[in-house]
Order: sequence, then structure tokens, then C-alpha cells
Amino acid sequence: MKKHGKKINLVIMALMLFIAGLWFSFIPGSLKATSAEGDAFAEIPAKGMVTMIDLGAKACIPCKMMAPIMEKLEKEYKGKADIIFIDVYKHPEQAKRFKIRAIPTQIFFDKDGNEVHRHSGFMTEKAIVALLKTMGVD
Repeated sequence: MKKHGKKINLVIMALMLFIAGLWFSFIPGSLKATSAEGDAFAEIPAKGMVTMIDLGAKACIPCKMMAPIMEKLEKEYKGKADIIFIDVYKHPEQAKRFKIRAIPTQIFFDKDGNEVHRHSGFMTEKAIVALLKTMGVD
């Protein structure tokens, strides 16, 4: 009887994980997935421009907290720096590409496309702005 109980528990857990995965993949959100879509991911980091990417998910609490910051900075730095959000639940290949182990993760690239800073977890607007300034973006 114990063998069957363990199997049933494993099946139930697998089914719950599957359902949770489906549920998270259909959560609507207001923040756009990225400033570049489709094959344009190949253009990240932007050539000749400082780039900050925030890799997260719309279902993640710290990511949700960062969403208004990212939207504000994307507008403020338009033409000065490329500020991009990528939902790794919708684009898991980007998580692999950028070697993401936790979300949210912010990666900063210089004008030559070299990674100069990586941060995991919630990052304040003040910290992002300070880092962009050290990279020459006003």
C-alpha cells in the first residue's frame, strides 16, 4: 500500500506543477514583454548604446515591483540607453542565453556590448540610475 501511496503523491505533485505552469503562462500583464520582439532579441544588447535588460516574469513579486520603475526608465532614457524587460516565462530561451539562475536579474552592457554589471533581485530606481551614470548615461 505504501508504494501506491508514494506513486499517487508523485502523480498529484506532477499534475499540480503542470497546472501551475499553465496558469502562470496565461497571466495578463501591462508591462510589455520587451522593447524588441521576435528575432529582434538578436539585437540585444543594442549596438553603440548602453543597454540594461531586466529578465524576470510578470508573475514574480519582485519583478512586479520593478515593472513601474522599468516603464519609467524606458521613457526617460529613450535614445540615451536601451532599457528592456524580457519575460523569461514567455521567452525561456533568453534565460538560457543570458545564463539566468534567479529572477529578476538585471544585466548592464556598455556601448560595445560587453557585460559590465549583473545584479539578481529587486533593484531600486536610484541604484539603476547611479549605475547608468557611471556608464556615461545622463
